[in-house]
Amino acid sequence: MNLPKAPDSLCFDKDVFMKDDFDVDQFVAECRKQVQLEEMREDLELYYKLLKTAMVELINKDYADFVNLSTNLVGMDKALNQLSVPLGQLREEVMSLRSCVSEVVQAIDNQLAKQEDLQKKKVYVLRLIQVVRSVEKIEKILHSQNSKESSSLETSSPLLAGHILERIATEFNQLQFHAVQSKGMPLLDKVRPRIAGITSMLQQSLEGVLIQGLQTSNVVMVRHCLRTYATIDKTRDAEALVGQVLVKPYMDQVVVEEVVKSSPNGLQLMYSRLLDFVPHHCRLGKFILFVVDKADVVPGYDFLVNSVWPEMIKGIEERLAYLFNPGNPDIFYERYSASMEFVRRFERQCSSQASVKRLRVHPSYTSFNNKWNLPVYFQLRYKEIAGSLENAISDGLEAAPAGSVYNLQVSEVLWSCLMRCWSDKVYLSPLAHRFWKLTLQLYARYAKFLEEVLTKTPSPEVTKEPTRPLPSSASSTSSRTSMDDGGSESGSPASLSTKQLVYIAADIQKLQEQIPELTEMVRQRLEAIGFKNIAIVEDALTDSRTCLSSSIPTLNTRMTQHLTDRCCRFLKSASEVPRLYRRTNKDLPVRASAYMDNALRPLHQLLTDSTELVTASTAQEWLRVALSDCTQRYYETISEVLSSVRKMEESLKRLKQARKGAIATTTAGANAAPTDDSKIRLQLALDVEYLGEQMQKMGLQPSDIPMFSTLMDLVKEARELAEQNQ
Repeated sequence: MNLPKAPDSLCFDKDVFMKDDFDVDQFVAECRKQVQLEEMREDLELYYKLLKTAMVELINKDYADFVNLSTNLVGMDKALNQLSVPLGQLREEVMSLRSCVSEVVQAIDNQLAKQEDLQKKKVYVLRLIQVVRSVEKIEKILHSQNSKESSSLETSSPLLAGHILERIATEFNQLQFHAVQSKGMPLLDKVRPRIAGITSMLQQSLEGVLIQGLQTSNVVMVRHCLRTYATIDKTRDAEALVGQVLVKPYMDQVVVEEVVKSSPNGLQLMYSRLLDFVPHHCRLGKFILFVVDKADVVPGYDFLVNSVWPEMIKGIEERLAYLFNPGNPDIFYERYSASMEFVRRFERQCSSQASVKRLRVHPSYTSFNNKWNLPVYFQLRYKEIAGSLENAISDGLEAAPAGSVYNLQVSEVLWSCLMRCWSDKVYLSPLAHRFWKLTLQLYARYAKFLEEVLTKTPSPEVTKEPTRPLPSSASSTSSRTSMDDGGSESGSPASLSTKQLVYIAADIQKLQEQIPELTEMVRQRLEAIGFKNIAIVEDALTDSRTCLSSSIPTLNTRMTQHLTDRCCRFLKSASEVPRLYRRTNKDLPVRASAYMDNALRPLHQLLTDSTELVTASTAQEWLRVALSDCTQRYYETISEVLSSVRKMEESLKRLKQARKGAIATTTAGANAAPTDDSKIRLQLALDVEYLGEQMQKMGLQPSDIPMFSTLMDLVKEARELAEQNQ
């Protein structure tokens, strides 16, 4: 049915109402994405009116047909009643005919079933006849080859010739096929003892011929025997027999625990002798020469995989079980590496890639690999590597040993642990994913340690002071033997010293610089095992670099706070300057106060300690922030002092004026010596000027410290007042 055309302004498509899967909720949700509900309701009402109008037009158009239809139906009921009787008769005839046809079909089906059953029984009989014929034929061949009475096959027969065995095997193969197809038949149970006798005789003869051929190096005899084994689908039996007769005696001589333990490289020597078996002890007139290397081979055999390998592994697992003990990880690593190299060299002896694939799915191959308890080995290495880092963390900020590229012992241990994860004497390729995870854990643990040191109150052990000399110039008298740069003057043994903070910053920088070296080592290891997505490894190590960098802001804050606190302890002494000059009759000051040198000593010490450890820009930034904070506090102190001096001066003036009068005071002021207040102001001015000079010696300009210009203006005004009163 065609819907009436709708205006283009509607918020919906009119055809959506004709879809079989039309859903009201979905329709409303889609419309709400375009318009509001009120507008959607208006569009629906408009379209409803269009539909109603179209329906009325359709009724009007076909009205004549509706009227004619009602007219034509007059008398139709009588016509239908007249047809009911003949239709009933026809139905009865059809039902009768169907019944007759069903009976005929059922009879035919029964006959076909009987015929099929007879055919099956005929096949069974023919198979049983073939079984009996095959048994009789084999027995006839045996009787013709045996001069003795052979009415009973229970006695052992002498070895049969190779071509006779092939004839028997061919017939025996057919016998086995028909016997399997006739399984469950009563007659087969009667013939079964004779079949068992033939099977036993054939196996004994085949084993005897194969052993004789191997012992006498009779190529023709062995080839005939192998073909016979293949004919009767007993190739695995032949391979197992070869392993027992040819391989096992050699393994008994080579795989000896006493010999392996007799020398440090006893295991490698044993593996070398095992690998020599095929090229030097098996080819010369024995077996592998004509089965593996020549073009005229017997198909279906893989003696390296199914004869040589199982006997080797069986001997190793039974006689050298101690090899798989992971108790000593270093020894376990040597044994495992030597064993895996033996496996790789044995695989290279296989004749084809298909043979290598068969080897790798062989049960003994899987068993040998599973014997090596790699998870336990990794747990021991994990405990060893992670434990060394935890021990270093517990020692706190101990200095690294002399000659190390790091400054802290914990950083040296971290890098050593990272390298150890991928070193030749520790890393094993099957554990690559575990060592990779450990690598990231080591970085994370170190970063967590730095966070704890920098953000929490450390324990006394964490603040043990380094004892390694600084790697600075020969003229430097500073050394790591004396970590007391003032950090402990506060009386708190838990505070970090300047050198310790410098060492942390330097080690973070060094670790970040060496991440590419670790990335390259990991890349080589992973590519060796076929891992190609190196980008994800680089991204993870970049995250580790970021994790280390996350401690830098906290470190900078801790360093500047540390320097600020140490400096301000002495800068507060500016409040004692008035006490030094009041009523002491001291001369005018000509140099800065002693407290200024004490206050600036931590900053000079920082420059000395950070030489060749951190970049100059880093040290300068520490100084700039610390001096900015110190200048702010120093300004507050001096402002209070000058305000107090001014109040004291005004108070004294009022007192003198009250006692002597204005004239006397003026006369006395003109003839008197410099006042104590002038001396105080001059001393403070000298101190601030000295601070500016020292800042320039440290590599900073007064303009780098915004508050310093304000401080200079303050003391400049104080100096002018002092000069006026002199």
